[in-house]
Amino acid sequence: MSRIRVLVEGQTEKAFIERLVKPFFDQQGVYFHAVMFRPRGGVPRYNKAKDRLMRSFKEDSQLICATMVDFYALPTDWPARELAGSCHTTDEKATSIEIALRQDMVDSMGSDFDSSRFIPYVQMHEFEALLFSDTAGLAAALGDIRLTESFQAIRDGFQSPEDINDHYDTCPSRRIEKIHQGFRKTINGLSAARKIGLNRMRRECPHFNQWLTKLESLSKQD
Repeated sequence: MSRIRVLVEGQTEKAFIERLVKPFFDQQGVYFHAVMFRPRGGVPRYNKAKDRLMRSFKEDSQLICATMVDFYALPTDWPARELAGSCHTTDEKATSIEIALRQDMVDSMGSDFDSSRFIPYVQMHEFEALLFSDTAGLAAALGDIRLTESFQAIRDGFQSPEDINDHYDTCPSRRIEKIHQGFRKTINGLSAARKIGLNRMRRECPHFNQWLTKLESLSKQD
């Protein structure tokens, strides 16, 4: 049995892990528990996030930790965050930060630390990108299937939902808000995610799928 603590940035991500990801992995003997970095949400500066991670590792020698944080608005003091801006693909951006996070944790915890206990994930570019995996499902969750065409027009402009860019006016969440002004991440976002389902998200979002695949491998190690 593997136990995983996922440190997330907000209530929506916490609910997403607990209501969609956790049930999927329960069947495989991999047990999830999501915890927000801060009670009010948001990603803290790295020194505070690092402290939270290190305390988790030290309090339980068998615990595996993961992260689910958005690339969009990730503080620039996080390892490789500024360097990632020069990468060409979204996968390279996320991976460069994840590698740097893991290395920094190894350096900080000492040579006895088992790096396989840390499986960081940087969401490209934010949680709402996953919802573009199924534009009809997103529209249905918002109560108006006619919105599908507008959402699909956005989706067609990118190779993957994870490529939808992170500028202030064009990040995934604001694109949805411009089409459906009543969009609420904590309510509509989770509803849409449940309607779309993990399997569809995994097919459409390769980096997200890579993370879940790594977590799945834990069940095979027991």
